[in-house]
Amino acid sequence: MLLGYDLLQYACFVFRWIILIQIIMSWLISFNVINTYNAAVRGIYDALGAVTEPLYRPIRKILPDFGGLDFSPFILLTLIYVLQAIVLPDVFAPLLRATYAP
Repeated sequence: MLLGYDLLQYACFVFRWIILIQIIMSWLISFNVINTYNAAVRGIYDALGAVTEPLYRPIRKILPDFGGLDFSPFILLTLIYVLQAIVLPDVFAPLLRATYAP
């Protein structure tokens, strides 16, 4: 059961980095620092979009339209943080106490 806790924590860690990399890449593409004419850049950006878009879609349905600003990555990062820092330790608290008890 402790393996499940560690896997969920690791998945949250990986998703946070995927979202952050996608945010930085979108800013770099917007400011023409890198362009999508490069096949490697386009492939990485499309792969990141394929991973994160199913997570952004429900959030975008709830949020009002802010024009050109997309707050769904920041809301998803907040939700992942809450999951990782509050929900998972509370759910696995009995197991963690039993495992790490002195």
